[in-house]
Amino acid sequence: MPVSIEMSVSDNLDAEEGDIPDAALVQQWAEKACLCDDQVITSVQIVSKDEMHELNNTWRGKNRPTNVLSFPMQSPDEVDPKILGDLVLCADVINTEARQQHKPDQAHWAHMVVHGMLHLQGYDHIDEHQADEMEALEIRILDQLGFDNPYLENVLEQAAE
Repeated sequence: MPVSIEMSVSDNLDAEEGDIPDAALVQQWAEKACLCDDQVITSVQIVSKDEMHELNNTWRGKNRPTNVLSFPMQSPDEVDPKILGDLVLCADVINTEARQQHKPDQAHWAHMVVHGMLHLQGYDHIDEHQADEMEALEIRILDQLGFDNPYLENVLEQAAE
């Protein structure tokens, strides 16, 4: 298996922040999104809304919580297995977005893991070309996992305009 995850769940999560997927599912989603051949390790942390708010403010200068943050690492060549980086997922934001976007929770969680894993591998969505490339990969990977296109609603809205 090309990626091993080490998952931790914050003690600060409130019961109302919703359900979180189990480590086996997160592992499956991360494996499918790992496009490298090397054995890699990724830390996955599931945090509260307050913790994500603080991380997003500290690292991105955005004074609000977000759904996923990715912190890529460059392991020295002699380190084996390679450390791909850290993913931080906010349970409350992901579950709230799923409800607002009328998506199954599990589908949205899978999307956020795939999205974050692609960021750890150097993919981004800073400009339109990069966004198109990253979204196409996300759609393909999620389809392989049995999930619908997470951008379908956006495509339908744009077509209606």
